[in-house]
Amino acid sequence: MASYSFSSPGYVNIPPYYNTTPNSCSGLNFQYSLPESYTTNGTSSVSTSSGTLPYSTQPAFDPTYYHQFPPSFSYPYYPSSAYPSPYTSNQLTTALKPSEEYQNESIPLSIHDHSNPSTSNSPSPSIKIDGKICSTSKSKTNRNRNKIQQLSPDLDNNIERIFIWDLDETIIILHSLLTGSYAQHYQKDPQAAMNLGLRMEEIIFNLADTNLFFNDLEECDQVHIDDTSSDDNGQDLSNYNFSTDGFNSSSSSSNMNNTVRGGVDWMRKLAFRYRRIKDIYNNYRMDIQHLLGQQKYEELRQLRLDIETFTGSWLTLASKALNIIKQRKNCINVLVTTCPLVQGLSKVLLHGLGSVFDVENIYSATKIGRDNCFERIHTRFGRKPTYVVIGDGRDEELAAKQLNWPFWRINEHQNLTALVHALEWQFL
Repeated sequence: MASYSFSSPGYVNIPPYYNTTPNSCSGLNFQYSLPESYTTNGTSSVSTSSGTLPYSTQPAFDPTYYHQFPPSFSYPYYPSSAYPSPYTSNQLTTALKPSEEYQNESIPLSIHDHSNPSTSNSPSPSIKIDGKICSTSKSKTNRNRNKIQQLSPDLDNNIERIFIWDLDETIIILHSLLTGSYAQHYQKDPQAAMNLGLRMEEIIFNLADTNLFFNDLEECDQVHIDDTSSDDNGQDLSNYNFSTDGFNSSSSSSNMNNTVRGGVDWMRKLAFRYRRIKDIYNNYRMDIQHLLGQQKYEELRQLRLDIETFTGSWLTLASKALNIIKQRKNCINVLVTTCPLVQGLSKVLLHGLGSVFDVENIYSATKIGRDNCFERIHTRFGRKPTYVVIGDGRDEELAAKQLNWPFWRINEHQNLTALVHALEWQFL
């Protein structure tokens, strides 16, 4: 069976198995041409002396080449026996649409989008109605709480495709720097890798501790930013002093605030913290410089450049894929991370990913596991959208299979490049 592949570093050919309907590619306008020389005798051959080849239009290229293959969805760069794919022939049929041109400029390290932040995509309660008291039924607390209006925005009902991303080792490289596995795999200096990882880890925890209440919330982590909003009475927090509200000393029943851990008052203070985190994220998601200050921002900027150089522009490739999805109508990026929610939000902000992930679309699987997170996302958006899971590990692949969702594995640069091409050609 003939196949084509780019020999340039980091480039692979988009596999032909995405075509599942006859003549579906006849109208596509391929934006990426093949290398200058190739053969059709079963394997491709590209000769180069400089290492990187220019790409030019090949008049002999026949798009109907893609029609000769059956709709098999096994990845060409993984043995099908080791990584069986959950793709079925009818799941991505609707994905094949006439190609639209996308801008291919390199995505900078910081993805700045100065447009107004999009409205909330979450049906979770977020709007407070002051003065409207709802008397509770016979509950454990048997007290009145302010009822928060629950909304389901129309945007959630119009979503057609949802891309669920893993964070660590899929979008950003951090853990493998700390452990040295990245350096070992790519034959790089392990000590240099560890130093880069430790520097980034320090900045992440510093932001989480200083601005996102990580010390307060370490033992009461949440799956979603709005999980405590039902305990929020909508109080104005402009002059609220979080350091003296008695939240940390709640283990003592004799403190001046008489706050009992897990009680109504304590839960309200917990909700205040998550509301402040949400406000900070929305205010600085595309302007992290003003949150960190000029000096710390310059340190972060230089560190990210160093990591990008060390990792072969891994984050830049992932950001390009994320940005393509963001520009599409009725498609969204959702993040499911295995680290605590506050730590995950800190990573997103510091890596310039705030513009492609709304805070309502970020979930932490630390407490409930990845499979339960996927179920929760499925319950939120319903059966109408198509779900695609993108990750590096076996856990997210198995969780995707339980729901019969397609899974795209990322553990090499070529996987990211292939994903970008598939998105640009509208195969995904």
